Amino acid sequence: MSKSTILDLNPKSVWKHFYEITRIPRPTGQMEEISEYVKKIGRKLDLEVKQDKVGNVVIIKPASKGFESKDTVILQAHLDMVPQKNSDVEHDFTKDPIEAFVEDDIVKARSTTLGADNGIGVAMILAILEDGSLKHPQIEGLFTIDEEVGMIGAFGLNKGFLDGKLMLNLDTEEDGELCIGCAGGVDVNITFGFKDDSEIEVGDVAYKISLSGLKGGHSGAQIELGRANANKLMNRFLKELVRNYEARLASIKGGSLRNAIPRESFAVVSIPEQLSDDLMDLVQEYEALFRTEFAGIEESISFKAEKTAMPNTLIPKEVQDDLINAVEGCPNGVMSMLADFPDTVESSLNLALVESSPEKVEAKLLVRSSSESRKEWICSSVESIFMLAGARVEMDADYPCWEPNAHSNLLSTMEKIYLEKYDERPQVNVIHAGLECGIIQSNVNKDLDIVSFGPTIRGAHSPDEYVEIAAVEKSYEYLLAILEEIG
Repeated sequence: MSKSTILDLNPKSVWKHFYEITRIPRPTGQMEEISEYVKKIGRKLDLEVKQDKVGNVVIIKPASKGFESKDTVILQAHLDMVPQKNSDVEHDFTKDPIEAFVEDDIVKARSTTLGADNGIGVAMILAILEDGSLKHPQIEGLFTIDEEVGMIGAFGLNKGFLDGKLMLNLDTEEDGELCIGCAGGVDVNITFGFKDDSEIEVGDVAYKISLSGLKGGHSGAQIELGRANANKLMNRFLKELVRNYEARLASIKGGSLRNAIPRESFAVVSIPEQLSDDLMDLVQEYEALFRTEFAGIEESISFKAEKTAMPNTLIPKEVQDDLINAVEGCPNGVMSMLADFPDTVESSLNLALVESSPEKVEAKLLVRSSSESRKEWICSSVESIFMLAGARVEMDADYPCWEPNAHSNLLSTMEKIYLEKYDERPQVNVIHAGLECGIIQSNVNKDLDIVSFGPTIRGAHSPDEYVEIAAVEKSYEYLLAILEEIG
């Protein structure tokens, strides 16, 4: 393991800010401290600092000498991060700093998400605002809030808050790629209501079923990798358990965030004591089955059962059966691919969360698509499945796709710079993950010319997240060249 620290890495100005960002708890919805950090830097530099009603921050850096007549450039990144950890890890994302460290040629965190998505983008903008030696047009450093759940900051932007005609979004995760479009999305919320069943069979015992060790990951950027969905696997097992072994479901909790592929699921069931050995055997069979089916994709699947205290109530049998059948029958994963970009997902569905509480079970899904009509069709299909199962289905947080502009002047300039600097052409693509770009374009200026890029980040939205050190240095170098050229 490398003995260097984050503060030893280059460019030091970027890593200095990223280190400070890791010390600030900033899950979606908790934006005050991180917003104050960026505003404080702007004020210290004697730059104009603005904050809108929803909490987005803009710091304006005047053009350097000779660049005053050039178009203002918006540099944009989001302030929040996805808080993900394994269930056996003690970490409070609302209070605890991220323990980031250097390992060989990457930076990662100890058993949690790192927050390089999008903390590295934030750090690069702050470094540019601080550096008085750079050549550039006027810059509007735009720090949006609460992107990861609902794109709240982008939706809250209003015309007149920004003057820029060009925008560089610093939130994509593959070195050497320029992104010019992304999918839109919509949240699907499902509720099964009921009254708890307190009639537990005499002689029954209770077991906690635990599925863990899955990779999870970003439900947009990594959905095409075919990783296991903990909710799908757990309910597949529960279907056989309740059908053939007289089991009853008392509670279930799978997944945590809508935009993360669920890595874990836990259920408590009751079962006749004489069938306990059969349950343990079935769990072992399914663990072996899951490992076989996901060989080469998931290396650490763990499926276990242990006795636990008998719950006071159970989920009513008819609700239990409807829930399990609907989750088992619901599509999940890639739904269609883009014809013009054959290796890019067009539409997907992430069955992100299934969780019971007294008198209800909730499921939360995220539908993504670059096609509005396909997005509507997938939502309609999910609605049909769960309505037939007796659930209430609601859609919200619908956001538009970012339509690609292959004739972008900004894109042409960035391609030329990349070719000159690195003697190769960048890959121009459309991504399936959601970015704020289409929303910002729609709300602020429909003619806003936008391109997104960033360093290589792997495992975003999971505890495996890391960022490549060399890619950060290259992305920052490239960003400086872009600012000087477009000026």
